[in-house]
Order: sequence, then structure tokens, then C-alpha cells
Amino acid sequence: MEEGRRVAQLLVEGRLAACVNIVPGVESVYRWQGAVETAQETLLVIKTTAAAFPVLRERILEIHGYEVPEVLAIPVVDGSAGYLQWLGEQVGRE
Repeated sequence: MEEGRRVAQLLVEGRLAACVNIVPGVESVYRWQGAVETAQETLLVIKTTAAAFPVLRERILEIHGYEVPEVLAIPVVDGSAGYLQWLGEQVGRE
């Protein structure tokens, strides 16, 4: 949770994300280095623009403690006009 908050803060402060939802208590089951692992994790849902995603991805890889953090782009097919406008205004502007 602490690392999730730190990552979220850095991304929003750096204008790489307009908003980050922090979802605690996610249990993950995954294969890592040949073994099946289970871990409690914190999920971050990061709202950004397609144009900002490549820089955001690189920044996460720099600041995250995991060797291979999960960074996925999930396209938005629609949304409320006001929210999408706000999101675009928050990302990448000084």
C-alpha cells in the first residue's frame, strides 16, 4: 500500500496521470521463476492519455520496486465528455 501511494503521488505530481485509484487487498496468484506464488498486492488504476502512456510506462519501470511490474494499457472506448476533457487537461501540462 505504501509503495502504491508513493507511485500514485509521483505520477500525478509529474502530470503523467490525472488520477490514480488505489485498490488495496488484491490477492494475486501467478507463476514466477518456475514456481506458483500467491501475494497480497495493491492494484493501481492509472488514468492517463494514450499520448502520455509511453512515458508513464517508463517512469513506472524506473520507480517501482518490482523487477517486472504489471503495466497494461486498457483502451477507453467511451466516457463522459466532461471527465475525458478533465483528464486530458491534467496530463502533460505545466
